[in-house]
Parts: sequence; C-alpha cells; structure tokens
Amino acid sequence: MNHLLMVLILGLGSVSPTIRPSERLSVRQTGITVGSPAPALTINDLDGKPVALSQFIGKKPVYLQFWATWCEVCEALLPQVKAVAAQYRGVVEFLGINVTVNQSQDRVRRYVAEHQPPFRVLWDDKGVSIRGYDVPGTSYVVIVDRQGKVAYTGFGKDQDLGAALKKVVGR
Repeated sequence: MNHLLMVLILGLGSVSPTIRPSERLSVRQTGITVGSPAPALTINDLDGKPVALSQFIGKKPVYLQFWATWCEVCEALLPQVKAVAAQYRGVVEFLGINVTVNQSQDRVRRYVAEHQPPFRVLWDDKGVSIRGYDVPGTSYVVIVDRQGKVAYTGFGKDQDLGAALKKVVGR
C-alpha cells in the first residue's frame, strides 16, 4: 500500500497540463507606458525645495532614474549613466529620484558625495513620482523626449542607455 501511494505521488509530479496559446497569461508591462505623456510632477530636492518637472518636460529630453543607495543594480548601472551624462550634458536633463525606502537624507548625501552620480538628486518622500510613473522598483529608468512623451522605459543593469538616448536626441 505504501509503495502504491509513493508511486502515485511521484507519478503525479511528472504530469504537466498542456496549456493552449489562448489560455496563456499575458505579461503586463510594468511602469508607465511608452508613448504616454510624462507626468510633470513636483518633487522636492534633498534640501526640501520643490522641483517642478514641468520646467524640463516638453522643453528638452529628460532622463529619470529611480534609485536608492542600497540598490546594487543602480550601482552597477552608474558607470553607464556617467558616460551618457557626459555625452549628453546640457542636451538632456538628468534627474535621479531617490525612492526613500530605508533611506535618510543624510545617507543619500553621503552616497552622493562619495559616488558623484551625474544627476540632480530628488527626494520623493511622498511617493508622488513612484505613483505617477508606476515605478516597479529601483534601477527603473524613464527617458522623456522633447515633446514630453515617454520614449523609453527600462529596468535593471543591462539597459542600453546610450542607444535609448541617441534615439531621443538624434545623435
């Protein structure tokens, strides 16, 4: 009896149902939809001063990165961000929005002093941009074209930021 029960249990583990294409779950895009208008929100900087994204959106391309000091993927992305920021300095507005999870303003200031990210640091302690851009997590990048439309979204360390910015800037 025990042997028969064991055969049944082990045998069931190898049975896999066939899923027809019409039954497959579709993958939901995470983050704001490419082609949609970029929200022109107001977010504070590290000193508590409000920064209106409307001063940039619709006027020039904007690079937004949602990051945290503890994010290893953000750290891995940093050399590439520095390279594209040097290439497009003055042409693209670079903004780094700290997600403020397990962060303090002092910790962010120390990180900025040590690592010198090439973007203006914003402090989203109210989660305004997180909700507005439907941010799935840290290392999320949104590039907005000069017309104010979302032209690119990416997630993770293997993004090709140079290609994305070249497409938006045209050089």
